[in-house]
Amino acid sequence: MILRRWALVALSFLAAIAISTWMAWRGWQHDGTAPGLPWRAHLLALLVFALETATRATKVQWGAKALRIPLKWFTALRVSLGGDFGASITPARAGAEPARFLVLAEAGVATAPALLILFFELALELVSLVLVCGVLAVFTDGGALAGGMIGVIGGYAMFVIGLAAVAFALAGRRPVGPPPRWLRALGIHAGRWRAIRRALRHIRSGMEGVRDARAGAMTVAFGLSLAHVALRLAVLPALIYGAGLTAPWMPLVVWPLLLLYGGAVAPAPGGGGAMEVGFSLGLRHVLDPSALAGALIWWRFYSFYIYLIAGAIVAGSTVVRAITGTRRSSPRDSSPPVHRPVG
Repeated sequence: MILRRWALVALSFLAAIAISTWMAWRGWQHDGTAPGLPWRAHLLALLVFALETATRATKVQWGAKALRIPLKWFTALRVSLGGDFGASITPARAGAEPARFLVLAEAGVATAPALLILFFELALELVSLVLVCGVLAVFTDGGALAGGMIGVIGGYAMFVIGLAAVAFALAGRRPVGPPPRWLRALGIHAGRWRAIRRALRHIRSGMEGVRDARAGAMTVAFGLSLAHVALRLAVLPALIYGAGLTAPWMPLVVWPLLLLYGGAVAPAPGGGGAMEVGFSLGLRHVLDPSALAGALIWWRFYSFYIYLIAGAIVAGSTVVRAITGTRRSSPRDSSPPVHRPVG
């Protein structure tokens, strides 16, 4: 099973690299230039990455502070980047939350506070996405881009709301007895069901802490969440304008939004080339053919691969244990986290 999992990861990444290589070859055939960008573009993209990483870690820390849960900034950084690494090497980003949860557990955060931090961070990102999309919609003239934003964010919102509803419905059931029939059909056996029930009860009881959340810290966390989303969408404009190229800013912002958040449901780790295909199709009329391949390769690097590398460095072994189920035993870590579709 583990070998098949890593083989799928390898094949998915090979497919993505093959498509990027083909795009680079087409650009070379078009004008004989390599898909490079000037140093100013790379410097701006690195600055955006550094700011986004620091902002997201600070958001997690302030979210925990709002819930009156002590959390060190470096632990918050490992939570963020470890989740990115886990999401990158699993289908549909399914490994994000188990990775984040285990990072918190191994840092000494108990189950209930850890789950509460993760759910609160997910809610902040959802509200931030809705607000950012609302602002972007003001500047669009309708059409496919506006419809795509509504579809992606609407689907994401429905998923989160549905997940919360199912979680609280299951948490309200009696603590004894076998799992429901529909869960048994999904392969959830009695032992796994008990672990899920414990996690759901932790969430339900932990929600009491939200009522006493610190409003000031919550406001700071929400502002940082908005900044984090805006910075994730600023990578492509930083590359394009840093290279001295001209292009309308709206597609450079909206297409990454659609690909980063809509592509989260791709069944292959890292998208399996779907992100590269979507980028080339969506922006082929926006960017000059000579610049399209370079923009694709470097956008993918600064929006995906650099997070994978950073996550592997700061929390690689923990993430692998979370995904393969070979994690160290811990009295604080007995309940599985929920799936997170977006990183």
